[in-house]
Amino acid sequence: MKRVKLSIAGLSTGQTSGSYTLILAEENSRRKLPVVIGSFEAQAIAIEIEKIVPFRPMTHDLFVNFFNLFDITMHEVVIYSLSEGVFHAKMICEFQGEVKELDARTSDSIALAVRFKCPIYTYEDIMDAASIEFNDDLHEAAEATVQKTKAKQEPEPTREYTKMTLDQLHAMLEKSLSIEDYITAAKIRDEIQRREK
Repeated sequence: MKRVKLSIAGLSTGQTSGSYTLILAEENSRRKLPVVIGSFEAQAIAIEIEKIVPFRPMTHDLFVNFFNLFDITMHEVVIYSLSEGVFHAKMICEFQGEVKELDARTSDSIALAVRFKCPIYTYEDIMDAASIEFNDDLHEAAEATVQKTKAKQEPEPTREYTKMTLDQLHAMLEKSLSIEDYITAAKIRDEIQRREK
């Protein structure tokens, strides 16, 4: 499968509170890959892009210090999968001459990629499925991302968590966490904790 090299085109505020859209641009193309990320990751990416030095090391800076201390080299980030509207990424690193792949959230991978100044790639099939062609309007891309993500995800039915068994709740919690649906996961967790008191 053909790889596509991406660069960061910008950040835009998302449609929901606390969300942002990271716009990744394909080289020599109008295609952009919008990725919805959280506010903490958006802040971590923006701080590095703007060369702002925080008072104390943030989490991603701590990772950089750790990698440097133990002589781990980060070569690239690959966004390798899109499942139920969620992008999956891996970091390709080298330690003591061996190349290793680390599975990571796309937002965290990119926050580290900008710090290590390493390339970001994805595959042509992911670009075909999720990219948008537009000029320079980041808000247009953000809105299109929300619409595409909604279209790919099944509508969330009204759930009456109080009528479900604990086994059902734990299964739903695992599924919500696997697709990074933290809002639903928090509601399910609250119901589980309420019962276990």
